[in-house]
Amino acid sequence: MMEQVESKNTQTPHQFLVKVMIVSTFGNLLFGYDTGVINGALPYMSRPDQLNLTPVTEGLVASILLLGAAIGSVFGGRFSDAYGRKKTLSTLAVLFFFGALGCTVSPTASIMIFCRFILGMAVGGAAATVPVYLAEISPSEHRGRMVNQGELMVVTGQLLAFTFNALLGISMGDNEHVWRYMLSIAMLPAIFLFIGMQRMPESPRWLVVHNRISDALEVLKKARTIERAIAELNEIQDSLEKDSMQKKATIRDLGKGWIRKIVFLGMFLAAIQQLTGVNSIMYYGTQILQRSGFSTEAALIGNIANGLISVLATFFAFWLLARVGRRHMLIGGQIGIIIVLVLMGIVSLTLSGSPIQPYLILALTVCFLACQQSAISPVTWVLLSEIFPTRLRGMGMGIAVCFLWLSNFCVGLTFPIFMEYVGLSYTFWGFAAINIVTVLLAAYFVPETKGHSLEAIEYRFRYGKNANVNPCEIKENS
Repeated sequence: MMEQVESKNTQTPHQFLVKVMIVSTFGNLLFGYDTGVINGALPYMSRPDQLNLTPVTEGLVASILLLGAAIGSVFGGRFSDAYGRKKTLSTLAVLFFFGALGCTVSPTASIMIFCRFILGMAVGGAAATVPVYLAEISPSEHRGRMVNQGELMVVTGQLLAFTFNALLGISMGDNEHVWRYMLSIAMLPAIFLFIGMQRMPESPRWLVVHNRISDALEVLKKARTIERAIAELNEIQDSLEKDSMQKKATIRDLGKGWIRKIVFLGMFLAAIQQLTGVNSIMYYGTQILQRSGFSTEAALIGNIANGLISVLATFFAFWLLARVGRRHMLIGGQIGIIIVLVLMGIVSLTLSGSPIQPYLILALTVCFLACQQSAISPVTWVLLSEIFPTRLRGMGMGIAVCFLWLSNFCVGLTFPIFMEYVGLSYTFWGFAAINIVTVLLAAYFVPETKGHSLEAIEYRFRYGKNANVNPCEIKENS
């Protein structure tokens, strides 16, 4: 049955797009909240009278979400292609709700791990679906800002998690079940996402793919002028006709050296983002600050600074991307990370027991996240969107994102084990050593893509970086 669309549109295109952006990116907010809330909940749920977690089970509780996300990103994409972006996000809202509910009432570590895995599948599905939905429904001049808004909502969700963790830790720290209240808050945005998506339109591109042309036009008319809506509908139809005539990329294409090089580069970029150790701070920041000398309540308050700097740095990244080359952002961010990690190791080793140590560690984690969220994280996603040719983009992004989640899982699983058995200093220095290797590899392998058309980038991958640039190259400013 075709969706009913109001004949009279009382909203301006801007108002309509803002509403779509706010509602759909609640999936990203849940993404951020569910990855950040474990930071404050772990110290409480680990107690012997609660879930009695060991370093291994702590790592599993924190990281199993990422393994679920790797799986969810694959199946979420396929589900959205088959059943639509709107239905997928509504289904994910249900998954978010019951995953959060299960975590809240978990009586054992095993059940908690299972429920976190379910949450992870929802996180991965949202990460794969929300950017596509926003990109397909927004006009080209607003596409970058709307998609980047999704990334902003992720760090906002983490900030909210850190803030609620601190408030609950201070007001209810003596309550043995305070961690359950922390986890339960995630059910509220899940309800909002589900209710909100019932009033959202389907992606016009998906509607055209499924021959619902009139419905697609009605959606486009809400976000554009009538003339532009008709013109864009024709463009979508023409594009789909060309796509249908083009041979789809398969795993056999990896037999071509230049394609294999791009896919490996995508996997490398995904690994760089996670091997900085960023999510060790996002997941275990409270415990890091506790080991440095803060009380649990003080550590929870300190984490708010980590969440706040992540949001501010993401805003700064928008400014940097328009002015600085991709390679310079990536390498500069990595060098900053290496310096901070070395200093964190020195402070942890030489100032152990000093009253100033926890404040220095907190300041350094803030510096760490400033480098990560203003440079490395945003530029990773931009590079991944630019290096893959159109025909290869779906498969290439799928492989890279899956590798990113798996790298994230490995870091999240092993960090508490290393922290327990080798200490904070050597754990930080270990990450620093890894990043020294990756920054050297990045300097050699990562190309500069800023200012080059996607066609020119593909041309250089095909024929080598020293090949003459395709004369058809079109310069871009973004």
